[in-house]
Amino acid sequence: MVARLVDPLLIILAGPTASGKTSLSLHLAERLNGEIISCDSVAVYRDMEIGTAKPDKADRERIAHHLIDVVDPTEHYTAGDYSRTGRAALGEIVERGRTPIVTGGTGLYLRALIDGLFVGPQRSESLRERLKLSDKKHGRGWLYKILMRLDPKSAERIHPNDKPKLIRALEVCIAARQPMSHAWEQGREALKGFRILRIGLEPDRDYLYQRINKRAAAMFQNGLVEETRMLLEKYGDQQPFDSLGYKQARALLRGDYRELDAISLAQQGHRNYAKRQLTWFRRETETYWLHGFGDEARIQKKAIDLIDERLSESS
Repeated sequence: MVARLVDPLLIILAGPTASGKTSLSLHLAERLNGEIISCDSVAVYRDMEIGTAKPDKADRERIAHHLIDVVDPTEHYTAGDYSRTGRAALGEIVERGRTPIVTGGTGLYLRALIDGLFVGPQRSESLRERLKLSDKKHGRGWLYKILMRLDPKSAERIHPNDKPKLIRALEVCIAARQPMSHAWEQGREALKGFRILRIGLEPDRDYLYQRINKRAAAMFQNGLVEETRMLLEKYGDQQPFDSLGYKQARALLRGDYRELDAISLAQQGHRNYAKRQLTWFRRETETYWLHGFGDEARIQKKAIDLIDERLSESS
């Protein structure tokens, strides 16, 4: 086999929810003979369609997509799982002579794919149960307070209400006897063999929030509550159903909220998530930021220009 003289190009599309990443990824895939790797921690679950805003069936048939509908909601899926399957998909795409395009908004998954993961302690159900009981006993914010004391650097990157991530961070701190942020710096194996071009989408904040509000409301109008009812009947109450949209739809089914209140809470949750996504991705170096939505022709042209420039550097 003849060795490659130049590493293949890997395009990363990042940005907040509703910024048009899917539209831009489809446009680039068509122009570049590409295949898309989803980087979304909820889109990996089967049967969760409306609340995840997955590309529709026609788009998935037109352009090959990877890491969508990977596991059932009953299964435990981690950033480590994503890193392994994502890297395997990258290799297969390149072997077919196509351009890999990673697109999504889950910062931890993207970091695991590109930078690698530390070899952390195994999942401990007994420790996790003790942490859950402690949280229940002491009330809201307790786990976050403990993590701030044990590992403030990790706490800065985790939302105070994100219990699964708080529990995992505390599990690492306690079992490994060191902060998770320290463990992250040890033994990670970064992705090699690619020229990486990071493109970030950063639309005007007010227009972004308008899109988020419209999309969240449309999810309810398009059957999110019915989909959530089906998921609960099929799988029971599972951790993925705590994700935005599904969480509010589930509460609506329980009678905790009226529909308008559930929609409003989902909209607020998505807006808050967008803020956190931008904060996360802003920490990533060597990102070319495009100030607009991914479905705008001018933004698509700028992205193509960036790619052409990167490709010309190796010609």
